[in-house]
Amino acid sequence: MTKTVSGARAGFAVLWPGLAVTVAAVVVSMAVAGVVPAVSALTVAVVLGVVAGNVPGFPVAARAGVAWSAKKLLRSGVVLLGLQLSVGQVLGLGAGTVVAVLLVVVVTFAGTVLLGRLLGVSRGLSLLVATGFSICGASAVAAVEGVVERDDEDVATSVAMVTVFGTVSMLGLPVLFSAWGLSAEEAGRIAGGSVHEVAQVVAAASPVGAAAVAIAVVVKLSRVVLLAPVVAVVSLLERRRSAGAGPRPPVMPLFVLGFLLAVALRSTGVLPVVVLDVAKQLTTLLLAGALFALGFSVRIRALLRNGPKAFALGACSTVLVTAVGIAAMLSLA
Repeated sequence: MTKTVSGARAGFAVLWPGLAVTVAAVVVSMAVAGVVPAVSALTVAVVLGVVAGNVPGFPVAARAGVAWSAKKLLRSGVVLLGLQLSVGQVLGLGAGTVVAVLLVVVVTFAGTVLLGRLLGVSRGLSLLVATGFSICGASAVAAVEGVVERDDEDVATSVAMVTVFGTVSMLGLPVLFSAWGLSAEEAGRIAGGSVHEVAQVVAAASPVGAAAVAIAVVVKLSRVVLLAPVVAVVSLLERRRSAGAGPRPPVMPLFVLGFLLAVALRSTGVLPVVVLDVAKQLTTLLLAGALFALGFSVRIRALLRNGPKAFALGACSTVLVTAVGIAAMLSLA
């Protein structure tokens, strides 16, 4: 017992400087988002992470805690994300919208993997970008990185792509909504069906009004619920590909299973509104901390070195998900 306590204290002693830095980054991110609502706390957190990770002389003692935050906080955030969606909300969208969501995810994922192959992008990076862009951005990247053979730089690059091109979509779609004279319902469905991060979806739909935001969030979370089957399929393919070549990835990571259980719990209707509100805020805090940590791992030199192909893939995938999202939501929903 004494050894266990001593080990825990020693572990915390190693981690606390990085955890303190991560908490400070979350506080700053939330403060900036509060002052500038158009900017997501998650986006601010990524930018802060990139800056901190590339500042010469950053305390070495803080690196272990930041690295710990990247996985632990993000996976916890993904689990809690499941409490934002119920099966009833998905079914309430109607059969046409559900089919449109499935089409967006399948076509974007498969198309991005194919584009990555054509552009000469590594398989690992292509799979990470495909999952992130088709489903829910950095959260999806975190969910699939544990079952894919990839480099650490691939994870950081994928998160950077989500931030850059999600922001482009967030700013560009409202211009299209206005130019085309779309209704709040149409704009909400397109935003939810094509923008990468949940926070970016809210920002893209906000100029059209609260009704558009409400629809956009449900459509987006309907894409999020497909995270589990996509991770399972990718894992099975990777297991088959790596048969006999070392450790095989899990079919379903435990935190993805936790996400599904959270969706099931929300669907029962037993959780009071106050619990759901607290869980939503906690999810944002956890994901902000995790994205700061992931941004911290981005090395600008490496990003610039691998950048042209990665940026080309991100741009093409964004065009693909936007085009499919608009076509599917306007014709099927």
